Amino acid sequence: MTHQINWEFPQALEDEAIYILRETAAQFEKPVLLFSGGKDSITLVRLAQKAFYPGKVPFPLLHVDTGHNFPETIEFRDWLVNNLGLDLIVRNVQDSINQGKVQEETGKYASRNALQTVTLLDAIEEGKFDACIGGARRDEEKARAKERIFSVRDEFGQWNAKMQRPELFDILNGKINIGENVRVFPISNWTELDVWNYIRREKLEIPSIYFAHEREIIERDGLYWPYSSYLNTTADEVPFRQKVRFRTVGDMTCTAAVLSEADKLEDIITEIMEAKISERGARIDDKRSEAAMEKRKQAGYF
Repeated sequence: MTHQINWEFPQALEDEAIYILRETAAQFEKPVLLFSGGKDSITLVRLAQKAFYPGKVPFPLLHVDTGHNFPETIEFRDWLVNNLGLDLIVRNVQDSINQGKVQEETGKYASRNALQTVTLLDAIEEGKFDACIGGARRDEEKARAKERIFSVRDEFGQWNAKMQRPELFDILNGKINIGENVRVFPISNWTELDVWNYIRREKLEIPSIYFAHEREIIERDGLYWPYSSYLNTTADEVPFRQKVRFRTVGDMTCTAAVLSEADKLEDIITEIMEAKISERGARIDDKRSEAAMEKRKQAGYF
C-alpha cells in the first residue's frame, strides 16, 4: 500500500515552539539548550535563532559527551557551533567515571547511555541552570508522552509523573522552588514527520549518518548495530558492510541502524511514511525493560 506523502509543515507548530522558547527566556534566569547533534536538537537551534532574531541566542548549548558518540555527530556539532557563533559547553561522562561517580558497564550490552544522567545533573548544578531545553517529543515514547511542556524536576533532578502541573490554554508556569529546575520541550507536540518536513522547509544541514551510507555493522537480536571499538562483540558476531542509515542518534553502542537506500530528504520522508516500527524502535537502550525510559527519566535523564 502506498501512502500519499504530506510535504507540508504545520506553521502553528513553529509558532508554538517560538512562544515556548521566548517564555523560557522570560521566566527563567539561566536556561541552557541540551544539544546532542541529532535532528531534534538541530531543529531547536533553528527555532531559537528565529525566536530571538536579530539578537544572539541568549543561552548556551550543553552537550553531555559519552565518548562513544558517532564521529560524524561530533564533527557536525563543532561545525554548527562555529558556523552560527553559538556558545557550547561540553561535559564528559569519562570525567564522571574517573571521579568514581559512575561505573563503566561491562558485558555484551554495555553502554554509557545511562551514565549520562550523573554528568548531566552535575553540569546543571555547576552552571546553576534552572531551565534545560530539550528536543523530546510525545510521539517518541510513552514516558515522554507524560511530560508537560514545562516539566519540573526536584532538587535531586528527579522526575515524578504524578507531580506534573496542568498546562491550560498554553499558560506556562515557570515558578519553581530553590534547587528545582525545569525541563522545557518546545517541540513536544511535533511528530517525527513534522521534524523532517521542517528540516526540508528550512534547508537545515544535518549529520551525514541520517542518510544512507555504507558502514560496518553486526546483526544482533534482529537489529543492525554499528560496529565500533566501543561495542563488545562475541566471536560469532562478524562485522559486514551494508548500506544503512540512522533514524535517531545516540551512542554507537545503543543506536541501531536501518537498512536503507534513502540518500535524499524526500526519500527519508517517504521511508518514514512507510515504516512499520517507531523511531525509538531502533534505540537499543529502550529495550532493556518495558519501562526503561521512564526509569531513566525518574533518575534525572534528559
